Amino acid sequence: MTLLAGKTVLVSGVANRWSIAYAVAKALSANGAKLVLTYEGERTKGEVEKLGVELGQASVAQCDVGKDESISALRSFLESSGVHLDGLVHSIAFARKEELAGKFFATTRDGFALALDVSAYSLVALVRELHPLFAPRASVMAMTYLGSVRAVKNYNVMGVAKAALESCVRYLAQDLGEMGGVRVNAISAGPIKTASARAVGGFTSILGEVAARSPLRRNVTQDDVANAAVFLASDLSTAVTGHVLYVDAGYSVMGI
Repeated sequence: MTLLAGKTVLVSGVANRWSIAYAVAKALSANGAKLVLTYEGERTKGEVEKLGVELGQASVAQCDVGKDESISALRSFLESSGVHLDGLVHSIAFARKEELAGKFFATTRDGFALALDVSAYSLVALVRELHPLFAPRASVMAMTYLGSVRAVKNYNVMGVAKAALESCVRYLAQDLGEMGGVRVNAISAGPIKTASARAVGGFTSILGEVAARSPLRRNVTQDDVANAAVFLASDLSTAVTGHVLYVDAGYSVMGI
């Protein structure tokens, strides 16, 4: 398939081959996109470089989204490589494990600030620095979850961070729409077994609840999310912006 032939997409958050970001990158590559992958630091560099080779010899660059100078260095790398971006995938989130269990009101001030900085503000920081490199009708997308609009037990401060992320998506859509039709959306994925998801207390019971109550009677997979990302990255979605696309087997529409 060639839905994305001739397009270059930067994918952040590819930590390993089981991550949602990796599935998205794989689907983008399969549809013809040239990829740029980022890694946070030396701990993940080797694995991301190996995955980059598998994904059509993707370019690989370091970027710690918690540091403005690191994002600036990423922009310099892209500029020196002559890269213009047709897409940006934000698949980055972090909260301390102790903040993802128990009572939400036990969240520490530092933990709250850290979760919102890494999980929400990082999208703003990336767009602020990289937007001069966006091609006309480029697509920016972020990964979110139902805990942004509902209180999900143990999701706690990450739910607040995802709510902030979704608000950022709307404001960025307003800002970027007049810049050559650049659009900004989010994908709200159902719960998926990833290393980061398992940090949420009681995650297995969440999987069971969704499979039992969703209209499709199943959990979603990384590939389900990746297919939606291909749609948002392609010219099939050029009139879709500021939107949260739910890929959750329909669970979000269910009542009591």
